[in-house]
Amino acid sequence: MEVFRRRGLEPEIRTGMNGEELVREVANVDALIVRSATKITRPVILAASELRVIGRAGIGVDNIDCDAATEQGVVVMNTPRGNATTTAELAITLMLSLARNITRADRRVRGGAWSKKGLMGTEITGKTLGIVGLGRIGRIVAERAQGLGMKVCAFDPYLDANAGPTAIELLSLEDLLARADFVSLHVPLTPSTRHLLSWERLARVKPGCRLINASRWGVVDEEAVLDALSEGRLRGAAFDVLEEEPPASDHPLLQRDDVIVTPHLGASSSEAQLRVAVDIAEQVADFLLDGVAQNAVNAPTLPPESMVEMAPFLLLAEKLGSFLSQRMGGPLRKIELTVAGDVARFGVEHFRLALLSGVLRHTMDTGVNFVNASKLAKERGILVLENTSDEAVYRRGQITARGARRAGGAVQVVSGAVFGREPRIIEVDGVLLDLPVRGTMLVTRHRDEPGVIGLLGTLLGQHGVNIRRLDLAPPAPHSDGLSTGFLTLYGRPEDAVVGAIGEMEPIHEVQLLHL
Repeated sequence: MEVFRRRGLEPEIRTGMNGEELVREVANVDALIVRSATKITRPVILAASELRVIGRAGIGVDNIDCDAATEQGVVVMNTPRGNATTTAELAITLMLSLARNITRADRRVRGGAWSKKGLMGTEITGKTLGIVGLGRIGRIVAERAQGLGMKVCAFDPYLDANAGPTAIELLSLEDLLARADFVSLHVPLTPSTRHLLSWERLARVKPGCRLINASRWGVVDEEAVLDALSEGRLRGAAFDVLEEEPPASDHPLLQRDDVIVTPHLGASSSEAQLRVAVDIAEQVADFLLDGVAQNAVNAPTLPPESMVEMAPFLLLAEKLGSFLSQRMGGPLRKIELTVAGDVARFGVEHFRLALLSGVLRHTMDTGVNFVNASKLAKERGILVLENTSDEAVYRRGQITARGARRAGGAVQVVSGAVFGREPRIIEVDGVLLDLPVRGTMLVTRHRDEPGVIGLLGTLLGQHGVNIRRLDLAPPAPHSDGLSTGFLTLYGRPEDAVVGAIGEMEPIHEVQLLHL
């Protein structure tokens, strides 16, 4: 409040409103500032006709419909730096607690016993810490660990080996698990990182390794961790996040003395909460008074009249980048971006940033935005080639992105256009389509024969997954004879369902995309 008043702004403080009340109250507001509890949904954004910016005091924007905000020309900004140090320090704290059995010792003393039996710990000096994900938080953890005399190695497939921090050896995930005495996770939850530490990978850990997860629930298979602990492959584990929050009182992880569980304390320090509050107040004031957008997660600063026209195309570019990143199944090294039609008069820069944000957002443990997208792409060795064209099938404009994982390797091409204000994918690898760019999409490569789609629909129906739309691409001439199916779904199928589809005899490949 002091920041706003100093800048000449007088905000209204409204708390405890439900969704319907919020919709009624936002009609004339210029800015909304929230933490994590308030849900800024599409109806809220559509009701706020004067809204220009949404500020999130924190990193995650899962409680904000960023697609709806972008479509309406509303900037969404977060505070990605405020929580990084606090979260990193919690990971170090959990590591030290595991090393010296602090929580077990505390419980024993409170239970009336004064005994050191079974509480022999280990020094961390000279031990190897393996960091999975070298984003902002992962790098702070690395610095702190090196200050404690540890050796540090890391796995980050999207970081160019030559651009990595000095004194940190970049390894494959398998090599890291085989070498590290402690493993700390700092990755976002995406389709590619869900159960990143699976039963198969945990079977390869160095005997006696200790695991710390202060990043996101779901990146660790909790049942696999229990197996590894029971079999002695893991010496201990610490979780600040769980797939079920709060956990049931009989949750198996809570029954083990070699497991530490904290209630999502990553950002819970007085310094971090004050920092993100001050940061978001300054950022929103800068935007309202000067038009400067810092840490925008969905759009750069543009004149309002330009933003209205560009907004759906910026969303389209981001979704094309997300499609490419997921469909290619690994880090992209080269992207060719072509902007054609009337929208090309705005140039390529903003669309390039939107495309890179979509590409990188599935690979980072912290916010990717128009401010840092170019720097992050450079660190990861991504080359972007840009083109514009006055000619387009759709006069308003269309965007094409061509991606490759390595020079001379497989290439994926995807194009999109905007109809009304609705972005759509119109072509994939030369096949004309009409795909929405929101929600869950199941992509299959299957034999071109009768009955395959029926089998898919039956299996999905048996598990309560409804198909919203189905597009089919026939086999290309001189190809492997496989068709491609694009099934837009109403819900997200469980991993087991996707696995069952992959095991169907006509199916050669299945992939789940989140757009």
